[in-house]
Amino acid sequence: MIAVLKHELSGYFHSLTAYIFSAFLLAFVGIGALIYNIQSAVANFEYVLGYVCLGFAVIIPILTMRVIAEERKQKTDQLLYSLPIRTSQIVMGKYFALLTVYLVPLCIVAVYPLIFAQFGEVYLPTSYGSLFAFFMMGAAMIAAGTFISSLTENQGFAAGIAVPVILLNYYSVTLAEYVSATASGSAAALIVTAVLLGFVIRHLTKNQNLAYGISILIMLAVVIIYFADSSRFEGLVPDIMTKLSLFERFYTFVNGVFDLTAIIYYITVIIFFLFLSVQSLEKRRYN
Repeated sequence: MIAVLKHELSGYFHSLTAYIFSAFLLAFVGIGALIYNIQSAVANFEYVLGYVCLGFAVIIPILTMRVIAEERKQKTDQLLYSLPIRTSQIVMGKYFALLTVYLVPLCIVAVYPLIFAQFGEVYLPTSYGSLFAFFMMGAAMIAAGTFISSLTENQGFAAGIAVPVILLNYYSVTLAEYVSATASGSAAALIVTAVLLGFVIRHLTKNQNLAYGISILIMLAVVIIYFADSSRFEGLVPDIMTKLSLFERFYTFVNGVFDLTAIIYYITVIIFFLFLSVQSLEKRRYN
């Protein structure tokens, strides 16, 4: 894993990827500080981070689009597979390299609260708690971007999928207000989700029986529960969309509350997408 980590870091810092990513992140934070703090004459650093969250839709795809897609396109992934290391170690090495690149500009951003404190009252625990949550939220999105990159050989396609996925998560709370809250609407949405899940499992495992079996079991469970007590489904989908939002959980930190459940959620998302990335690479490695 260490060898993969060093190789990836060398590639990022000998190309423009790390520098473009850092420049965009620092620019977003700087512009956010200019618009929110300077124009409003306040010194609330945590609100700057909340203000620039939408920038993740641009910078995360820039960082993750080539992590695995480029390897597949150049056929250099076969060299990785020939090494005496597990697929999970390959994925973890690449992921930790991405986190390192992400952490570099955040170390610069970490100085901002101290600068703001020279010109106003800054509550440092809230500022650095929000910065930590900002890091965890980005780490979760990087894991998702890594998985998306593992599904294709085209960097542009990987970025093109990552952007709407992040935007959908960003606006999920707003969209939840327009989603049907009726029991029948929620049940229908869950059935559609079960079908989509089946396609993902079939793509990752090439096991149609497993994919169809899981989809059918979920659909049967939804139908049985719906006819047994349909009230359980009322408002379920909007509630799920709200709870799945990475951004909504981050705003809790901005408001001065250190939410441990949000950190656990971010870690769960990271593990989930890294697991899917490993499965995606395992399929290619042994096929």
